[in-house]
Amino acid sequence: MNYETIRIEVLQAIKKANALGLIHGTSGNISMRDEEEKVVAITPSGIEYDTMTAEDIVIVDFCGKRLEGHYIPSSEAPMHTAVYRNRSDIRAIVHTHSLFATVMSMRRCELPRATVPSNMYYPIRTALFEMPGSDELAKAAVEALGNDGDVILLQNHGLLASGQSMEGAMTAAIYAEECAEVGYYATLANMPQDSYIPESAALKIRQTALSGKAV
Repeated sequence: MNYETIRIEVLQAIKKANALGLIHGTSGNISMRDEEEKVVAITPSGIEYDTMTAEDIVIVDFCGKRLEGHYIPSSEAPMHTAVYRNRSDIRAIVHTHSLFATVMSMRRCELPRATVPSNMYYPIRTALFEMPGSDELAKAAVEALGNDGDVILLQNHGLLASGQSMEGAMTAAIYAEECAEVGYYATLANMPQDSYIPESAALKIRQTALSGKAV
């Protein structure tokens, strides 16, 4: 089987992330699961996104074993597949090395409640540093996401955004990076704590998003 539909979705997403500047060179990785077939389509390791084709997207099982594809799957396949095994509600994952998320991840705490759209995913926790591609990083990501998280920062490593669709995961990545940028400049400007969105409001925004209503 060639799993064309999910391969195309992953390809389109990685090209969009590249165009938006969320990733650079061959950094970052994107995946999507096919629950019925019990497989995951994931970007290959070390291939330039500008020249990538749908056939280059690798198919792995939920343990990261390659089933189809000419290339080696992303080195972060263990993290992607660990999240899928732990969270049946997640269908797509976008992992970026985006600038401001990486900077703010070095604070080793939750992302500040700086923007309204990002509060749809509140709280955005930080997984402490583990070696890239390791089982330890996969475990840290799973623990930081928990049973209901959508987005996490990865210390010194960017962010991981998830969704029930590829569009949802990409939107989460975009809004989280935007929040990280605003939070970074707010920190430089020494904004007082009451400049940030109150936790009660962030929770309400989150609940509204979960109910399917527009924020």
